[in-house]
Amino acid sequence: MKEIMMDSAPAAASADKENYGNRKLIRPTLPRGENHNSNHGSHGAPVAVPERRERMERHDRGERMDHRSDRGSMGGGGAAKKAAPPEQTNAENFYYQKQMQSRTPMVIVLRDGEEVHGIIEWYDRNCLKVNRENGEPNLMIYKPAIKYMFKEGENQG
Repeated sequence: MKEIMMDSAPAAASADKENYGNRKLIRPTLPRGENHNSNHGSHGAPVAVPERRERMERHDRGERMDHRSDRGSMGGGGAAKKAAPPEQTNAENFYYQKQMQSRTPMVIVLRDGEEVHGIIEWYDRNCLKVNRENGEPNLMIYKPAIKYMFKEGENQG
């Protein structure tokens, strides 16, 4: 009887060594403790925080752990998806600021073809305030009404 047990023991030990690397750690879902601010349960044992548990489970599945894994990647070559450019570059704001500070005389051509000559006093997201000379009234022009604009000294055409 001892011989049978001895013969099967080395086979079992080698099978355990082979499967040791293939074993997966099973993490039970633990109920949340009464104190949500603490990472310890009622018996003082650490309780897995859901975010950490999710990250650990993704790691077990072989998923990437960095911030790019949430956005996905372009399949195949492992190249990460290029981030989209920012929605606002502030180039328009920079242009208006520059013209306001230097008090550059501007020509603003409206969609109906009318030209407005003046200096940009201020702007916001929706409109421009243009100070005009020669006794003409100052205007507030909605940006959607503007076709294009240029510095008065520059000739368009």
